Parts: sequence; C-alpha cells; structure tokens
Amino acid sequence: MPVPDGFPAPAELAPLARRMLADAVRISRWAGELGEVDKRGELLPDDARAAGRALAMTVGAAAKAWGQALLVGLVELRDGGAGPGWRLNAWEHDDEAVIRGWSALFDAWTLLAPVPPAAMRGVFALLAGQAVDQAPHLLSFLHLVDGPVPDNELLELLRRGLDERRHGAGTGSFGPSPVPHAASAMSAVRGTCREPQIDTPTSAADVAAVLDWMLDGLAAVGALERRNDAAELSPLGHWAVRAKLEEICTVAQTAAGHIEQDALELLAACADYTPGPARAEYRAWVAARPADRAVAELLDAARGEDALLRGLAFEALRVAGGPAEQAVRAAVDEQVLRPYALLWLAERSDDGPVSPADVLGAEDAAWLWVDTAAAVLDHGDTALLVPHVEGASAGEPVRLFNRARQSGHPRAASVLTAVSGVHPDPSVARAARRSAFSVHDGGAGR
Repeated sequence: MPVPDGFPAPAELAPLARRMLADAVRISRWAGELGEVDKRGELLPDDARAAGRALAMTVGAAAKAWGQALLVGLVELRDGGAGPGWRLNAWEHDDEAVIRGWSALFDAWTLLAPVPPAAMRGVFALLAGQAVDQAPHLLSFLHLVDGPVPDNELLELLRRGLDERRHGAGTGSFGPSPVPHAASAMSAVRGTCREPQIDTPTSAADVAAVLDWMLDGLAAVGALERRNDAAELSPLGHWAVRAKLEEICTVAQTAAGHIEQDALELLAACADYTPGPARAEYRAWVAARPADRAVAELLDAARGEDALLRGLAFEALRVAGGPAEQAVRAAVDEQVLRPYALLWLAERSDDGPVSPADVLGAEDAAWLWVDTAAAVLDHGDTALLVPHVEGASAGEPVRLFNRARQSGHPRAASVLTAVSGVHPDPSVARAARRSAFSVHDGGAGR
C-alpha cells in the first residue's frame, strides 16, 4: 500500500505497529514449527496453555496473539501444522513489511471485534452486516475531522446510513469498502451469506449496540482510540483510511473501466496492455471487491485452458499481494497452477530477483515451458517459439523436448509440432517432431 502524501513514512508508523503486535511476534517465535493446529489454524488447548506459561500470558491472551499472528502473516499454516512466516523474518528490519502486515489486520477488524452478548445476537443477525457496509463512511468522517468525534455524532451518522439503505436510497451507492474482508466475516456473524432485509425502523438502542461493537473492533486492531465517549483515528488508522481512499480514486480514474467485469474479461482485456497500464487495471479491479473474492476469481480464471490468461492471473495476484498468499500456497497442489504458484511464493519471500531454475524442479519447469509456449502459440507470433526454445534448452534442445513430452501437459504435442515447423535448425526441428510424435495420444491435446 503506498504512503499517502503528507503522512508519516513507514519508518515512523512501523514502530506503532510493532508495539501493538509485540505479543503476536512473541508467540510466533515461541511456537517455531508446530506439528499440529486445529482445523481453523488455532492453537490446540495444550499449546495455548504452554504458550501462556512460557510468555506470562493468560490462555485467552495467547489465543488472541496467535490469531493476530495468523492474520498478519507472522505464522503460516502448512501440512496440518504451522511455522514461522516470511514476515516474521523481516519484522525487525523491513518497515514496509510491518505496515503491510498491520494493514491485513485492519482489513480483518470484523474478525477481532468482541462477540456480542447472547441476548443481543438477534440484533446483530439483522444489523451487523449492513452496519459494516457503513464503516467506510464512519472512517472517512473520522479521517476528515482529524480529532475526537463524540459517539452520539457517529451514532447519528450510522443511523442515517442504515435508514437510507432500508429505504433503497443507498442501494449500489457505496464505494468499495476499505474493509475488504467484511463481507465474508459478517456472513459468519450472521450465520448466512444472504443479505437480511430490515423492513421496520431500528431502535436507537440497537444501532448504538452495533456502533459500540464496530468501534471496539476498530480499536482492537489499533485503527482508532476510544475515550470519554468519543472516538479518534490513530496515526495508523489515518494512514489506512487515506491509502484506501487513494485505492478507490485509482478505481474511479481507470480509463478502460474493467472493474465491473469478471476476472476472465479483465485478463482478456489486459492481454493487449503494456505491463504498467495492466498493473493499474489489476490494482483497481482488486480494490473494488473483497480481497478473498478477488483472489478466488483470479485463481479460477487461472485454472482455465488459456495459458496466457493463466500467466496474467498470477500477475494480478502479485498486485493483490499478501491477502492472496494462503490461497496461492494451497494452489501448489494443483498441477495446472503449481509452477506459477511456486514462483509467486518465491518472489514473496526473496529479496532479490527470482530465477525459475532456482525454484522449479525439472518436471515443473518443463510443464511451465510448455504452458508458456502454448500462450505464444495461441496469441503470439509462432516465430517467438525459437527464442523460447533457446532460452530454456541451455544448448540441449533434445533434453528439453524429452522433458516436455513427458510433462503431462495437454498441449505438449501441439507445442512441439509448432516448434518443428518454425525452428531454422533442421536437427532441432527433427528432434521436436520426434518428441511430438511420441507424446501419448491421451496427452496430445488440441
């Protein structure tokens, strides 16, 4: 997320985030490699008690710190257990990584808001999801005021917003939420993914209860402070709101207007763009929808038959950044996505340029070579297959072709046949043709 003009740089904001997340860092380092966590990624009871004893925390505090560590990326789930995430290694020296980690926590504030008392959960089943949609208005108002705002003013602002929504005036009028995970988080609170309808006016007490829950949730992630029946954005909160507003401006200013399209349409349109404008479109498209939904749509697009769109989908996932990491890590288990996912993850964890040869084994490298050649075959000049061969064969094209035919890629035969038709070296062309003929019929593809 860029630093807004006139706002503190990461070097000034990162210490605030580090102090707030100190317990999350402590428990991440204490845990090291854990062999087992529960199915939601939470600590097992014995581990939570052990963490509490070792770190002088209550069991509840240890569980809270662990939950923050998961959200921030200080720990990562893998193979039924958990271990240190790349962000933990960067925590003390990379201010940008710290701010990006805190931003993920801000995005997920609804997950950390206190659970309402049982007597009030009926109210929340009706109001909480719609109230979260009003969060951008409340946060923007707090940002503009730049000082304490009495709770009663925020209550009136929330009440008006809910009334306008109930009467239909607000339908479709709210900009992209600066709380991308709100929709999925609130579906868990409501126990349903359907949007509940409220046909009767809500009581002031009900709205006040929901506002209190919202402000406590935003305070729990360090976005605001509450005191003397008033709320005020913290420096981190001001930074986050301003940065989210800039994302929305990026959405509004995109010339091509692809933000309303689905992922396949976006990627197909961006296939003709140079990298810079394409990244701007990806950034706008991702900012315009909940992060988890954007990532899921891009991965679905990447699973399709068009290899060019698969590569572009992972370019868009690079723009999505941290929120995509867990889903991309899971994609390593899918053959069609595995090489792209491994490279994406390596780029996230490596300070320098990433070479596919350093990340991919021979089988994954061969599969990726066929896939990218298929993209050239479908969308480019087939003459480009010649440098595609030279760049990957290291002077041994026969070895490359043998690996390609054994890769299991459905386009291997058609790619090798195309290479045989355009390569100027007769011996290389013959080797490509022999490999194409030897591809098993079931893997010849189209």
